[in-house]
Amino acid sequence: MDGGEGITRVARMQQRTHSETVLVHASPHEVYDLVSNIERTGEWSPTCVRCEWDDPEDTGEGATFTGYNETAERTWQTTSTVVAAEPGRRWAWEVGDGFVRWSYDLVAVTEGTEVTETWMFLPAGLEHFRERFGGEAQEAIDVRSERAYRDIPATLATLREVLEAR
Repeated sequence: MDGGEGITRVARMQQRTHSETVLVHASPHEVYDLVSNIERTGEWSPTCVRCEWDDPEDTGEGATFTGYNETAERTWQTTSTVVAAEPGRRWAWEVGDGFVRWSYDLVAVTEGTEVTETWMFLPAGLEHFRERFGGEAQEAIDVRSERAYRDIPATLATLREVLEAR
């Protein structure tokens, strides 16, 4: 390995989960109202350019939505299911059939809200990649994982800008 960064990268890749936290000068309910408004996701996500509810009348836990994603290498769509919808506390969804879980956890602090974004590659997702990519599964998993590690800090920074610009 090339010192600390290489060792950290290996540890991250084996863990398949990552969280980062940012302080936002807004209430937990204001943050929740924004992150749960999936039609606005494209404003802060570096990869997901837009989302739309599959049934606009059903937006709580168990609801599904389609995400439209773009990178320099490809474009794709995902179907996600809301797995937590707790106003002012937590917003979470799983991509595909439980492949990946994304969440925003919100904690009120004196200065506003600590927003923690978490990404987790779930066992069903790892198995899906092994079935889909065969011998190249690990490389595909690593690419997806690295994108999540890069996107989370960018997402949180932009989310903070959007909330604090109001």
